[in-house]
Amino acid sequence: MPRKLPALRPQRIIATLEKCGLSVTRQTGSHVVLHKPGLARPVIIARHNRELAPRAVAHLLTQGEVSEREFLARL
Repeated sequence: MPRKLPALRPQRIIATLEKCGLSVTRQTGSHVVLHKPGLARPVIIARHNRELAPRAVAHLLTQGEVSEREFLARL
């Protein structure tokens, strides 16, 4: 049975997405923009000091075309 996605702080999500092949393109204020070749749109994460809900983490993974299994393995 696969593990559920945990609630995570944005900094940890960004670090893990970088391990999955995305790269930080720029940061404007508190928003970090990540990109990966082949993505139609960039992934934008608000870098606040509170945890994002598991559903929000799942949405970011969908935008970045990263599987939950790959994300959890690199977490």
